[in-house]
Amino acid sequence: MALIATRTKLPRLLSSGSCRSTGHFGKYGAMCWSTAVAPAESRSVGLDISGLKDYEDYRRSLYGEITHKALLVDAAGTLLLPSQPMAQIYRKIGEKYGVKYSETEILNRYRRAYDQPWGRSHLRYVNDGRPFWQYIVSYSTGCSDTQYFEELYSYYTTDKAWHLCDPDAEKVFKALRKAGVKLGVVSNFDTRLRPLLRALNCDHWFDAVAVSAEVEAEKPNPTIFLKACDLLGVKPEEAVHVGDDRRNDIWGARDAGCDAWLWGSDVHSFKEVAQRIGVRV
Repeated sequence: MALIATRTKLPRLLSSGSCRSTGHFGKYGAMCWSTAVAPAESRSVGLDISGLKDYEDYRRSLYGEITHKALLVDAAGTLLLPSQPMAQIYRKIGEKYGVKYSETEILNRYRRAYDQPWGRSHLRYVNDGRPFWQYIVSYSTGCSDTQYFEELYSYYTTDKAWHLCDPDAEKVFKALRKAGVKLGVVSNFDTRLRPLLRALNCDHWFDAVAVSAEVEAEKPNPTIFLKACDLLGVKPEEAVHVGDDRRNDIWGARDAGCDAWLWGSDVHSFKEVAQRIGVRV
């Protein structure tokens, strides 16, 4: 489901199917979550825009025309977006199970539930994430019907629930791989991510997938980024991570020693990402 959410990403993913809007919900609320992206800042590795070209020239002096050997990509909010607002789906599916809350009430309750400490584990997404999402759904809708939860949970594992954020993604990723750049997904997600990528027919684009439920570390913990680099056979400083959450994606990746660009601020499309790496599409 988009039983999705990361505390900072809640706003956009919950309410929008567009990846171009300025507000984000970062990893996607209700079995689908999103993130609120901080005001756009023209920064890359701590440099303002006036120093960007110097930084890129510096990278090329070290690594050649292709500045990074690997591209790491966040899933929900960057690669993927929920196709319908979370509260709309919760209510639509829930009507036959007696859910009476309005979409506004569901959204507000979801945000409150997601913002509470998850006491059972330091990880929200353990294995298939069911205990966490059962709590979120029940609190958000006032309905603890098991059949309702399972229908909602299953929905967010299908290609009906999600779509690719950038329609040019496949073409760009093919060009990157042809140029020798390795590709990986780094995501705070439960074990449904892999079947979801298969359902969207994009799992074969990537050389590695690092999922928090499998790695047992959630962004911004640098462990998950280091695991992705290890799977790809690159050093952290040879990789750049792209994601829509400043804390989880940018700060976490940089703590691991990777370069990092904020989706929707530093870069706005995967074509732009490829160009900055030094690959023409």
